[in-house]
Amino acid sequence: MLTDLVSKLAIPCLEQAGPPGATFLMALESMVIPIPSEAVMPFVGFLVADGKWHLWVAIVAASLGSLIGSAISYAMGYYGGRPFVLKVGKYLLLNRRDLEMTERFFGRRKGALAIFFSRFTPVVRHLISLPAGTGKMKTIPFLAATLLGAALWNSFLLACGMYLRQRWDVVQHYSRQVDLAVAALIAVCLIVFAVTRLKSPANTK
Repeated sequence: MLTDLVSKLAIPCLEQAGPPGATFLMALESMVIPIPSEAVMPFVGFLVADGKWHLWVAIVAASLGSLIGSAISYAMGYYGGRPFVLKVGKYLLLNRRDLEMTERFFGRRKGALAIFFSRFTPVVRHLISLPAGTGKMKTIPFLAATLLGAALWNSFLLACGMYLRQRWDVVQHYSRQVDLAVAALIAVCLIVFAVTRLKSPANTK
């Protein structure tokens, strides 16, 4: 099942590497590589709930990873520019359409507010550092907004993990229903994606 697969990938990494493992995974999450924080931080919450990790160590480790990953992406955009980002990004699962959507998101909110709110927005949070870099946003406000937003989001997911760990018997009881719901949602998204592509101008000519 989906929940079992995620646990088999995330938990061993976190347990074997400790807090540096959370830093590493969250650094990847904040870059182009689409590792969702929703699949990492709840399991960090499990470790905290089990008394294996200290709460503040977990939050600092995860938020540091988010900051490192975002800073790397920011530097790619700042020093390489958009052409470089697109050239390198194709090897890192970067989708041009997602990047353009993120650029519009960044353009509407401008600066630090865009960076802060992006941490709570799926897809956008993986890519927002790139347009911040290509747009030559000032480094200190970028880092400050990134750290604040990431710390809040990571702490929220960690708290969710702690809550679920204390009620894990209930989660396991309904895990099959959750997997079916997720599978149905993925199927709907794929259908919408296919229909959108078929109706695009490139396919109607």
